[in-house]
Amino acid sequence: MLNALWVGFFLVAFLIALFKLVAFGDAAVFAALVKALFDSSRTAFEIALGLTGVMALWLGVMKVGERAGMLDVLTRGLAPLFRRLFPDVPPNHPALGAMTMNMGANMLGLDNAATPLGIKAMRELQKLNPSSDTASDAQILFLVINTASVTLLPVTIFTFRAQLGAADPTDVFVPLLITTYVGTLTGLLVTGLFQRLHLWNRVTLAYLGGATALIGGLVAYFSHLDAAEMARQSSILSNVLLTGIIVLFLLMAAWRRVNAYEAFVEGAKEGFQTAVTIIPYLVAMLVAIGVFRASGALDLLMDGIRGAVQAMGFDARWVDALPTALMKPFSGSGARAMMIDTMQAHGADSFAGRLASIVQGSTETTFYVLAVYFGAVGIKRVRHAVACGLAADLAGILAAIAMAYLFFGQAA
Repeated sequence: MLNALWVGFFLVAFLIALFKLVAFGDAAVFAALVKALFDSSRTAFEIALGLTGVMALWLGVMKVGERAGMLDVLTRGLAPLFRRLFPDVPPNHPALGAMTMNMGANMLGLDNAATPLGIKAMRELQKLNPSSDTASDAQILFLVINTASVTLLPVTIFTFRAQLGAADPTDVFVPLLITTYVGTLTGLLVTGLFQRLHLWNRVTLAYLGGATALIGGLVAYFSHLDAAEMARQSSILSNVLLTGIIVLFLLMAAWRRVNAYEAFVEGAKEGFQTAVTIIPYLVAMLVAIGVFRASGALDLLMDGIRGAVQAMGFDARWVDALPTALMKPFSGSGARAMMIDTMQAHGADSFAGRLASIVQGSTETTFYVLAVYFGAVGIKRVRHAVACGLAADLAGILAAIAMAYLFFGQAA
């Protein structure tokens, strides 16, 4: 899929540029394409280079939390809920432990730990699966929760926003937290309807009701503030929460007698390696998108959608962030490149730049997760997994648009 998208960007750009040259005599269009090739590749390298320090910082913090046992804390906290959501999995089965650890790792943004734990969980669930090539209910629900997983620390989003000049890179934290919860809850409820899960037991209601009340309270509180006060208080809350999490990690490390400094340095080394590793991917995607934009293809597509939205009488500012939303279910790296392109074109603190950031953090890459997790156990018939995953994606995107208008729409 990613290969088809990448090649498609170049082919469409070339055809549109050729049409402009032949039909309108636009002799400058191919020069613009070549310029976009060089400019985008240089920009990709500069962004990745600038990410090194911030990425090292946050992955260092994550490593402290991991060593301090935060993953174990989250796992124990989620275990009672997971026992109710997966009634077909016997109590104390290894799959439950692997699933809760996977969810905990996702919440903390520990992607390197989350993926192998997720594959382990899927393999354990496969042992309980009566049909080796057909996804079981438990496997589908686990996949959907995974693709719409709540992320407490969207480190990558903050890092790119900081690199691209955002005045307050974390100002999207509260709306992003609300958005990702809406996507997760929707995925859970839709899958529950398909599978006729008994979600109305006391434990499940306590977890989901408590979280929903907290998120709903945040939305209700901020919706009563004017634009300036909302921005001020949202920024304060975001920064207090993030700083508090760091302090909590350090206190837990001290309590468990973990060498926080050594853990931080180890994680920071991984951050440096990560920043270097993403250079080829950023170059590939930003160059393709740069050529696509330089040909006029992206503007033509967005103008058509914007015109249709305005003709229906709606505000169309969200359309500029639509490429990130459309790319997200198919390719994480592609969506990330679209987010960067949007922030470069409109500004990191523009409405579109903030919305693209929220969309990027709202859900996981559905088709990638489906391919990796089901492919690891040989599942060929996915049943309702795609429909439920895409329903969660759609809910996350709609919630992202709503939160962007609530938090940033008045000031735009």
